[in-house]
Amino acid sequence: MEVQIFGTKKDADTRKALRFFAERRVKTHFVDLNERAASLGELKRFAQKFGAQALVDREGKRFAEMGLRTALYGDERWLQILADEPLLLKTPLVRFQHKLTLGANEAEWKAWVGK
Repeated sequence: MEVQIFGTKKDADTRKALRFFAERRVKTHFVDLNERAASLGELKRFAQKFGAQALVDREGKRFAEMGLRTALYGDERWLQILADEPLLLKTPLVRFQHKLTLGANEAEWKAWVGK
């Protein structure tokens, strides 16, 4: 079993996800969004389940810095912005096979690992 986690090392929810899987000895592949952005294909996978609007961290510092509070974009435009500016993503994005979660969702993760 291996899960993929997209987030940043400074984000508390991302650290919580990493710790959750480490405590259960589940192998993780961590993608630090400060170093490498999520691909457009990965973002589309999450957008299909949650919607592109749900992926945007509207409370984040980067969202305010970019002046996007009044932005009215369609889903495709948001996905392109998120691919170019990964720090706008709500984190962590966690993927296990075809199962996805957005944010800290320990109940779902427990169902995945059976513990």
